[in-house]
Amino acid sequence: MDIYTIIFLALAVFIFLRLRSVLGQRTGSERPPYDRAAPSVLQRSQDNNVVPIPGSVIDQPTVAPPAGPTEPSDRWKGLAEPGTPLAQGLDALVAQDTSFDPRHFLSGARSAYEMIVLAFANGDRRALKDLLSPEVYESFDTAIKDREKHEQKTETRFVSIDKAEIVNAETRDRSAQLTVRFVSQMISVTRDKAGTIVDGSPDKVADITDVWSFARDATSRDPNWKLVGTGSAH
Repeated sequence: MDIYTIIFLALAVFIFLRLRSVLGQRTGSERPPYDRAAPSVLQRSQDNNVVPIPGSVIDQPTVAPPAGPTEPSDRWKGLAEPGTPLAQGLDALVAQDTSFDPRHFLSGARSAYEMIVLAFANGDRRALKDLLSPEVYESFDTAIKDREKHEQKTETRFVSIDKAEIVNAETRDRSAQLTVRFVSQMISVTRDKAGTIVDGSPDKVADITDVWSFARDATSRDPNWKLVGTGSAH
């Protein structure tokens, strides 16, 4: 062989070794080549059932169908009958204050009812000021002063609060007002300075029905309701 043949053979071997080092060798464990004719998302089996190919697409979140409109008859279920003045009053109140929740309100009203009754019995003016409107506080304060003048003390204990239900709802300008009927059982007795009973009984459970009205400024950030009126039902 002449010198040129030897040079060409050497170049051929060099190029072959370079390509081998770059491309590598087949080991038999390589993935099969991508078949562009195959579906990218779904593949059909021999019995024509659609079989999803794992990892072929990013899973899409399942979107629940939009809920249908709330039936008016269900809006105040357990609180007010559809079409009644109470239901209409609650609708107007929610239109004015979208954060209003009547069930949450009733839970707070029960607590306020018990706190006010006990604070009044104990003559706790500080607690009453935070829960009563100025007009109602004045009447409560007058009754407390009368007890103090006659050196009388009242002892009150709740046995149960059996019911608290909204009986009226209305809005006036920026004010929202709700009237609640409370049905409770309590023991209450008033004694004079010598301990003689002047009213009530320490052993008798009395059935009490009170009708109280609460109000708040619906446009205010202050979420608290205050007692603005009291009454009793027989």
